[in-house]
Order: sequence, then C-alpha cells, then structure tokens
Amino acid sequence: MSKKAVLLLSGGLDSTTTLAIAKAQGFEVYALSFAYGQKHSFELSAANKIAQNMGVAQHRTISIDLGGFGGSALTQENMSVPKDRSENQISHGIPITYVPARNTIFLSFALAWAEVLGAYDIFIGVNALDYSGYPDCRPEFIKSFEQTANLATAYGVDGKQHITIHTPLIALSKAEIIRTGLALGIDYSQTTSCYDPDEAGKPCGHCDSCQLRLKGFRENNLQDPVIYR
Repeated sequence: MSKKAVLLLSGGLDSTTTLAIAKAQGFEVYALSFAYGQKHSFELSAANKIAQNMGVAQHRTISIDLGGFGGSALTQENMSVPKDRSENQISHGIPITYVPARNTIFLSFALAWAEVLGAYDIFIGVNALDYSGYPDCRPEFIKSFEQTANLATAYGVDGKQHITIHTPLIALSKAEIIRTGLALGIDYSQTTSCYDPDEAGKPCGHCDSCQLRLKGFRENNLQDPVIYR
C-alpha cells in the first residue's frame, strides 16, 4: 500500500525535484499549487503539466489573494523585481521578492488537505542555502511548523503517527539539486523559475531566481534547457 503525501508544487525547479524524490521514496503524491495573486500564471501552467507527466494521484490549485496585502515584488505591480544582483547581494538580507508568510500559509493548506487524506507526510522544496534571506525557508521554521502541525490537528493529537514535514533540498546547492533531479529523470525544460517572465512566459535571465538556476546548470557543465528571452 502506498504512503500518501501532500506536496507543494509551484512548477519550478525545486518543487519538481522534490516531487521526483517523494515518488522515488514510494509516496503516493497529492500535489497542491496556489494562485496566490502572483503577477504571472506561467508557473501554474507548468505545475499542471508536471503533475500530469509525473503521475501524481491528484493535483489541486487553490486560489487565495496574498496580492491583496501587497508587500512583495511578486504580487505588487508597482514593485519591480530586482535584476542582476551579485551573489553577495542575493545571499544577504531579505529580498523584496519575499512574499509575507507565504510558506506558512501554503503549509497550513497542505496540512488541512493532509488531515483529510490521512497523510502524515508533507513535502516542500525549500532551500536555505541559495535563499538564506527568506525566513520561511529556514530549518528552524520547518521544525517549528512541524511541531505546530502535531499540536493543531485532530489526527496529530490522536498520536497514531507523527506528522513530518520533508525538506529534502534544504541543505543542497542549486547544482546539487539539478544533479539529483537529472538522476531521477526530470525534464527541466518543463519547469519555470523566473520571477519576471515576458508575456510569452520566457524567463528574463536576470532576476535572482534565474541567476541561481543558470549558475546551477553551469556548475554541472550543462546548458539550461529552458529558452531565455
């Protein structure tokens, strides 16, 4: 009998690799994506294709309006996504692409679905190495949320099984993540990572996410299969 797991799927490189890892570990994956008020929907199209091609048990997209609060360059039209920042700039401070409390909210939805499914495992592709500026990507946050999950749910309190938040990428570099995914057969041309794609969905190649992705492929002596504008 397959183990059930809820997985947060954004359509990006990290969450797709996390999906491949969960399936390789024998989990029956229930993928969850969010239309949260982000400026573009290309990542949701990518998530749909990836979910279909990688054979998840179910894939749901939930609509919530974090854009109504603002506070992020990913949701506010009057805030520009930073471009061509140095590695030092990327690795220090909290960037304006941080969406306030996003992972806390996403994990809460994942927990709710997991409780309905009777799934005691939740996967999220957070990475503390390349995105050290995001407070909700840190191991301390994940550990705290896992503790909350076991305290705040009926099936957690029943104590039949411990609820676990899996973060298989949290201590990996982008190059290591890509190597892991390629070994598991991922087609990265289906993924999208850009914070500021054009109207056709082509990535900019200059935002933090694009730069880190490109660096990861370069360090593997590979060319990113995605076409940049």
